[in-house]
Amino acid sequence: MSFAEDDGGSDVELETIQGRSWPSVTQFSVFLENRVGQLLEVYRAFQGSKVRIVGLTISDAADCSILRLLLSHSEQGREILALNQHAFAENELLVVELPTGPQSLSDLCVALLQAEINIYYAYPLLVHPHNRPAVALHVDNIEQANVTLHNTGFDLLCEADLAV
Repeated sequence: MSFAEDDGGSDVELETIQGRSWPSVTQFSVFLENRVGQLLEVYRAFQGSKVRIVGLTISDAADCSILRLLLSHSEQGREILALNQHAFAENELLVVELPTGPQSLSDLCVALLQAEINIYYAYPLLVHPHNRPAVALHVDNIEQANVTLHNTGFDLLCEADLAV
């Protein structure tokens, strides 16, 4: 369970609808043919909607590519990907804002190492919701990573923070 202050200054108990007590963001892994124009095709599918790509990374293989996306509105993004017949999978990532300073990424890595949490992959966001850099993290224990990063002073973002 997590707590937040309401406008009156008292603590209000919060829990997500899925029973989670940590912020996370849905990542879509879109499977694409390894040919010219595939990224643009996915991008154009979101045109005319409120969905924006706020983070992405591409993994290339001989026959296909995996486009990992963070979207500003995941529910609508899921519908658009399905309607456009893109094969995709979903998983939850942590999005962490980095404090100013030269060692911020190093401090994040040290905090996770000390908690024995593995980072499978990470990538920066295209948007900076609070004018600070942010990084998306896929880790082996998302709940423990949230607690660890929160306790070491890092701010974690949720999807609502990414709706720019």
